[in-house]
Amino acid sequence: MAHPILASQFPKVFDKRIREIQENVWEDLTKTESHIADLYRVIKSDSNVEEFASVGAVPDIPEFNGVLQSLPVFPGFYNKIEPKEFGGKLIYERKFLDDKKFPVMMADAEGLFTSAHRVREKHAVKGLAYAFSSAYDFLTSEEGVAWCSTAHLTKSQVSTTTGFSNAGTSALSKTSVAAQWLLMRRFKNDIGERISINPDLLIVPDSLGDKAEEIVGTPSGLYSAEGTINMQKGRFKVLRIKLLDDYSTKNWFMADSRMLKRMNIFLDRVKPETNTWIDVNTLMTEISIYLRFGCGPLEWRCIAGMSVT
Repeated sequence: MAHPILASQFPKVFDKRIREIQENVWEDLTKTESHIADLYRVIKSDSNVEEFASVGAVPDIPEFNGVLQSLPVFPGFYNKIEPKEFGGKLIYERKFLDDKKFPVMMADAEGLFTSAHRVREKHAVKGLAYAFSSAYDFLTSEEGVAWCSTAHLTKSQVSTTTGFSNAGTSALSKTSVAAQWLLMRRFKNDIGERISINPDLLIVPDSLGDKAEEIVGTPSGLYSAEGTINMQKGRFKVLRIKLLDDYSTKNWFMADSRMLKRMNIFLDRVKPETNTWIDVNTLMTEISIYLRFGCGPLEWRCIAGMSVT
């Protein structure tokens, strides 16, 4: 059931236009209050679903013995991301216009764009918050395991005993950061060869932000012995995401920032758009907002996650 907004609820009037809000407020929010650009490669989509196929690595080229040998390449896993629709509206009674309260409706449009921004950010961060679950909001993954998992698969016959796990349970510490950096450097491709990777980003909730900064940003880190050199200093950038605190204050992630933004996809199908109209039966004025987006990872080797109890 719709709930009309009464004139008595709005004592102040602000003279803003919806277009100005869309161009100014939305731009400011996406530049100053967004982590989408930190975590994703943003793609403009014009389809109801985007499909992503991949192929495996090419094996070592053998020594030439007079006849070129065929090199086997295995298929990779198939993924698809399907954007979802989001929308809502505000309803105003007829006397709003009679009483010249039109600027109030323009001001409320700012709230619509703030809400749209918040929804996008929440879904973007949920990719990390639920990284240990195989259930995705927008993604269908042929591999069928969590983004951060100890049981990643390959279509080749290579052993996955080592180099195929990107999940752990270690709390954030100088020891766990050093150990996870080494483990990521040992990640393997689908045929068991080491990959080119540079873990350079720690992603943490606000609750772990100061600790992470101390571990990787000070000369001694958390070491107390005199003369000890912090080998993690300068190796990482710390990305603090306050929304992660809503899910866990202990979980943390390490990533190769360049690979992350290449293999983690955010589909901008329809950016927020508004419409205004008057219902001819009720004379109510309505302002609506609509947007459509989706996101998800195509590759696990760009990140490692710690699910800490």
